[in-house]
Amino acid sequence: MSHVLVFTEAYNRRAARWLRKHPDLRQQYLKTLQLLEANPFHPSLRLHALSGRLQGVHSVSINLSYRITLELLIQDGQIILVNVGDHDAVY
Repeated sequence: MSHVLVFTEAYNRRAARWLRKHPDLRQQYLKTLQLLEANPFHPSLRLHALSGRLQGVHSVSINLSYRITLELLIQDGQIILVNVGDHDAVY
């Protein structure tokens, strides 16, 4: 089952800023989004729930240094993207 990625205006601004800083990671970023849309539970994404002040938010890995945080609404088949960046920026 394919999921629907929801790109909010705030996320688009954050992603555009991140991509300007990291143009070399554009292909990895796009591949992560494609895989997330096709199968958010794919092992290479390392999907995990966050806790504390980010409870209710999940994280997937672009690579070892960078993450995408998201709200995962499986019942609606929607994945709402929240933030992209390194560990300190998104957590």
